[in-house]
Amino acid sequence: MDLFYKSTRDSKVRATASQAILQGLSEDGGLFVPEQIPALGVELKELAEMTYQETAYAVMSRFLTDFTESELKDCIAKAYDSKFDLPEIAPLTKAEGAYYLELFHGATIAFKDMALSILPHLMTVSARKNQVKEEIVILTATSGDTGKAALAGFADVPGTRIIVFYPKDGVSPIQEKQMVTQKGDNTFVVGIRGNFDDAQSGVKAIFGDTVFKEELAEKGYRFSSANSINIGRLVPQIVYYVYAYARLFADGEIGENEPVNVVVPTGNFGNILAAYYAKQMGLPIEKLICASNDNKVLYDFFRTGCYDRNREFLLTSSPSMDILISSNLERLIYQLADQSDETARRLMKELAENGCYKITSAMEEKLKDFYGGYGSEEETAAAIRSVYEAVGYVIDTHTAVASCVYGKYKKETGDTAKTVIASTASPYKFTKSVMEALGESAAGTDDFELADRLATLSGVPVPQAVEEIRTAEALHNTVVNVDEMKQAVKRFLG
Repeated sequence: MDLFYKSTRDSKVRATASQAILQGLSEDGGLFVPEQIPALGVELKELAEMTYQETAYAVMSRFLTDFTESELKDCIAKAYDSKFDLPEIAPLTKAEGAYYLELFHGATIAFKDMALSILPHLMTVSARKNQVKEEIVILTATSGDTGKAALAGFADVPGTRIIVFYPKDGVSPIQEKQMVTQKGDNTFVVGIRGNFDDAQSGVKAIFGDTVFKEELAEKGYRFSSANSINIGRLVPQIVYYVYAYARLFADGEIGENEPVNVVVPTGNFGNILAAYYAKQMGLPIEKLICASNDNKVLYDFFRTGCYDRNREFLLTSSPSMDILISSNLERLIYQLADQSDETARRLMKELAENGCYKITSAMEEKLKDFYGGYGSEEETAAAIRSVYEAVGYVIDTHTAVASCVYGKYKKETGDTAKTVIASTASPYKFTKSVMEALGESAAGTDDFELADRLATLSGVPVPQAVEEIRTAEALHNTVVNVDEMKQAVKRFLG
């Protein structure tokens, strides 16, 4: 059966999966959502015998129904190959009573690789299916990880260009160097004087500028997005939750249909929304534990039903979560409002105009699947230290936020259900914060020296993704103000 997509802000908008992937964002500013969440429709015993690639096809074929079997399998084969340093793609490591789902074994050592390694292939197939003749310009804001993963995915892909905006002083040194050393004639990286929310709002404003879009169309360009607002990013993320559950069953860690909890460190809400969609498909997930850092706008939302970004923006040791406007939450809001585009439109207008909105008590009732928690900077460092001292396993700062929140959840609820923690980045991306958390002095030491010391301490070799940028030359040095972002796009496109 064909599955179509509609906009959260106008239910009359109807698109195929390939059209939704190409557009990225609906023209009304809404996000594309499936008309209904499809059932998984595969027996657990069958899933338990599948490779990651086979699981990806089983899940994604339910959502991307206008892709042929050969088209989708070809995209999957090109994405999940030797770019990942382990054949299982997303292994599970048991540590301190939880299962860490390692999503950082791809080319840029962060979970964004899981979706961004396949998005370029989905997009080029989508362009072909829809007879698109223009060059696709990928426009993306990043809080650290999406940028490099998108750049790596789209570099030198024919018929595409990619422009990434990042907060100049809001990412780790390794994250920044990964981006500014990116090769590829079709890549452009721009630092902005501002934070991630400024970058994201600037990109959304460009998407919404119809005059500018018409101007570019005349020159043979069309915009799309590689952010998690693109449904082609979100669907591949559902896969690893299904895969993790099947692995736990195959390894005898859980019984058939035994409920598990999932903990996700999140800022933009896409990664935990993927787990929510997996649950809606029929995966036995009990509680979705949303872990925030000191920018705890989501924690406050789950506690009060009020989303309020009117607060100080804090720079933390988990920069990929330093976000006050969680774009993907709009998809959940739409679902909570019984797919009312009028409600989604009104609440998003309130957010844009007043910086806050309050959901109804009926919508709050439907949030029972979720638990919101947060970890402070001190608690994050303590979690890194605690896991290492207990079992010798080193986690990064984002994963540590999740680990800390899981500890609080267990203490508060007494829930002993088996739990998967999404481990979203390698500790080698945040060496200074990790080493300091482990009681090692990082003063006056650059990130690459710290990486060598971390390798000695952890017994895990420095990843290739870090080695290859150690001496790489910076190829991108453009820095602009937020109001100059459109001009930067014009300059790059000539």
